[in-house]
Amino acid sequence: MPISWNEIKSRALSFSKEWANETAENAEAKSFWDGFFYVFGISRKRVASFEEPVIKLGDRRGFIDLFWKGTLLVEHKSRGKDLDLAYTQALDYFPGIAERDLPKYILVSDFARFRLYDLDDNEQHEFALGDFYNQVKLFGFIAGYQRHRIREQDPVNIEAAEAMGRLHDQMKEVGYDGHPLELYLVRLLFCLFAEDTGIFERQQFQEFIEQRTAEDGSDLAAQLSGLFQVLNTAPNQRLKNLDEQLAAFPCVNGLLFSETLPHAGFDARMRQGLLDCTALDWGRISPAIFGSLFQSIMDRTARRNLGAHYTSEGNILKLIKPLFLDQLWEEFERVKGQTKRLQEFHQRLRELTFLDPACGCGNFLVIAYRELRLLELSILKQLIHSDQLVLDVSQLIRLNVDQFYGIEFEEFPSQIAQVALWLMDHQMNMLISEEFGLYFARIPLQASSTILHGNALRTDWATLLPSGRFSYVMGNPPFVGAKFLSAEQKADVSNVFEGIRNAGLLDFVAAWYVKAARLIASSESRCAFVSTNSICQGEQVGVRWSGFSGQGPSLTCEAGHRP
Repeated sequence: MPISWNEIKSRALSFSKEWANETAENAEAKSFWDGFFYVFGISRKRVASFEEPVIKLGDRRGFIDLFWKGTLLVEHKSRGKDLDLAYTQALDYFPGIAERDLPKYILVSDFARFRLYDLDDNEQHEFALGDFYNQVKLFGFIAGYQRHRIREQDPVNIEAAEAMGRLHDQMKEVGYDGHPLELYLVRLLFCLFAEDTGIFERQQFQEFIEQRTAEDGSDLAAQLSGLFQVLNTAPNQRLKNLDEQLAAFPCVNGLLFSETLPHAGFDARMRQGLLDCTALDWGRISPAIFGSLFQSIMDRTARRNLGAHYTSEGNILKLIKPLFLDQLWEEFERVKGQTKRLQEFHQRLRELTFLDPACGCGNFLVIAYRELRLLELSILKQLIHSDQLVLDVSQLIRLNVDQFYGIEFEEFPSQIAQVALWLMDHQMNMLISEEFGLYFARIPLQASSTILHGNALRTDWATLLPSGRFSYVMGNPPFVGAKFLSAEQKADVSNVFEGIRNAGLLDFVAAWYVKAARLIASSESRCAFVSTNSICQGEQVGVRWSGFSGQGPSLTCEAGHRP
């Protein structure tokens, strides 16, 4: 578990004082870097090695001063030496480093100065040793607090989806298919994310594969099965003689690892593909879009036919902001200076419930949850500023993923949706941890969203929630023109459209509007869907609402235009 930022800053101050007058590179550099890693609560021996041999350009043999595979390369010089030259020397090692081991950061130092190069974001930061304590958050990737600016268009989203897509194809080729394959991939996705975001130790999953499995992949399936079992078992229930490397993994639970899956089969190529996946920075993926990208890469045609279309983050915000988010922020501005009313507002956020009855991989639910957690963060900062809140991170957060519900026709995206909400929850917990200086993670997983794998048009939506009433219904239901419905789709909508004259004129998406209108009638619930303009103009309008005579004024269903 990462130590607190407050402790890290205290250690950084001590480190700067201890090394303020050191000058000799060869004599003390190793002790210097051991002490540097200690600042972040990490044993240098656990992650990095000194004098790592590598073949440079021209078949020249070189030695990297300090190397953390896949993460950090350090080039150290004596006090006053040229840091530009040190950076050039660091780059010279790259041709001899395996692709998956290439570092994401280069750090050069002469005892008195640090210069950090973030290669992914093309950023450079330089500061004096004495200012180290003010710059420690630049090294969150060491401590386990790695904070990334999650960008929808970040290339790592595509790279990660493609890497998982290749692994999917390889497993399917050998006959591992259907539900077991889909759940297996979801579990691997969680493990890859976990070791880059502080749930696991850094590179813990990668090292487990590299060190405990044969290069030909023959025992990889057995080892992963053992790992999955460990991740589903509380520490006090594990075998007392459990392998030490396995015992170091935390209990995850949350039903993600509870089901026993058939034994998979791996070969050398597939093992290498999984290791290639570990080389990516999974902390940078966007849970809101990764599932859709992954699904589309696996089977674009099936995804389009089933309507699991991807909606961009920008268009999701266009829908949820007027539906509920703008109003909540306005209320926050009204009450933020009144502690009691702000606390009551915070509690009301916890009581909100959200349903996406065509959730796909959970894009709408994940973005909505992220935005609500950002609002909650502003509430917490305001309460702490007013000195009315005891700073106990475990009690700060009220919002949780169990406020979110979805229905999805396909099994795989329904699994992705649930995991995506957990991933977003962890990213927001890391933001909270960084903001308040105390580490917080919800592991083992306790709360869970409710994502029903089923047919939304054959399901009573109210049964998903004990009260039967959701605060907000939202999403992007599938569109198929009325003339192009399959026999199965016609059968699905016929029951929904019962009592509506000329229902044969209505597009497929209209069934979601009719069910939503019935669900929220005579309540304060609100609904917004992305749709075509046929919802609000043309001959379909009169047909659609003919079955709601006398109820119209109570309905607050809003239509957004499909981009």
